[in-house]
Amino acid sequence: MRVLRTALTALLSLAILASAGCGFHLKSDYLIPTELQSLRLESSDKYGELHRLVQERLRLSDIEEVTTATAPRLWLGNDNLERSTLSLFPSGQVAEYELIYSVRFSVTIADNAPQNFDVEIRRDYLDDPRTALAKNRELELLLKEMRVQAADQILRTLSSIQTQ
Repeated sequence: MRVLRTALTALLSLAILASAGCGFHLKSDYLIPTELQSLRLESSDKYGELHRLVQERLRLSDIEEVTTATAPRLWLGNDNLERSTLSLFPSGQVAEYELIYSVRFSVTIADNAPQNFDVEIRRDYLDDPRTALAKNRELELLLKEMRVQAADQILRTLSSIQTQ
């Protein structure tokens, strides 16, 4: 029993050392370039949920939000949700939709031209007219999840920007 416990401890220690040594980072831990460690966040809807989610992600990544005009600028455009029909019930009613959530954003560093990016998140959504209230709530939850994924994608894009 004691040998087994020692072997498990050694194996666990080896796994921790191996993951730390290979550059492993937690999911929300982004390596943002030093030029973007403080930036100005602007958006077409500064009270919108996407703006709030990106602001939260910036704070969690220790990126300071500033208001100075000389700071790098992250601009969030309007977000958009589109639906397209994927399948129909035999009665002709829509059975399944494809939801496409998109947002355009740009990053401007110093006097350089803005770098424009698009984020697009796709989901399938089954619609059943007999459970309209529950499906409406499910749609709201899906949209919230898609916004969270878009905010995460924006931070991943920030971590991959070449600043020179």
